[in-house]
Amino acid sequence: MPTPTASPTLLYHDEHLVAMNKPAGLLVHRSALAAGESQFALQWLRDHLGRAVYPVHRLDRGTSGVLLMALDPDTARALARQFEAHAVRKTYLALVRGWPAACGEVDHPLRRLDDDAPLTDRGRSTAAQPALTRYWRLARLECASPLPPHPTARYALMAVEPHTGRQHQIRRHFKHLSHPLIGDATYGKGDHNRWWAARLGVARLWLHAARLALTHPASGEPLALHAPAGPPWQALLAEPGWEVEQAQALRELLGC
Repeated sequence: MPTPTASPTLLYHDEHLVAMNKPAGLLVHRSALAAGESQFALQWLRDHLGRAVYPVHRLDRGTSGVLLMALDPDTARALARQFEAHAVRKTYLALVRGWPAACGEVDHPLRRLDDDAPLTDRGRSTAAQPALTRYWRLARLECASPLPPHPTARYALMAVEPHTGRQHQIRRHFKHLSHPLIGDATYGKGDHNRWWAARLGVARLWLHAARLALTHPASGEPLALHAPAGPPWQALLAEPGWEVEQAQALRELLGC
């Protein structure tokens, strides 16, 4: 089982809300598919704050970044309404195989995946729901290929904004584009995943929830939360050969 790549840190805390920078590998809460696990973001926040917390959205286990929770049921309901109305702006940083278009969108319906069902049964019990993801390319890399006989391989760093909140939406949409995320054991390419893990010394899903922008449910004021991407992403960018196309946007999402 994957283990957290770092320790959680608090990003924001007031009497209504708390946000943490969730490390890759940390589960948000208990799951039937991870019954033997003992570390959870929900429990870490409860222990750290000494009070109950209420989840309002989720991040996949392998995804790092901004995770927001409420501190009372009324706030949880108010935040849930914002998420359901697609009024929360989420921006992710992703490393993908190949070079997607400089910008674009994926408008492709997705079925609900049942976490408690076997992998072979997932996605078959409900109708597909609308799903929209917008993206733009931040940097490109062409390097010696990990998969002979191809002489070179291409990768790209992408900024991604899912405008709906379907399960595994970003991962599934980039697979749909034939540009799967690096480190994605379910939808990606194992040879590429292993090559990057060995090269950087980090086995993880290269997806980071960098920013979350919403309306504070108590004050009505805009609230922007940002989670620094951390050392693994700095090591990734230190690889020779990157052609940075949107330097300012990349710096903002990395948090440097």
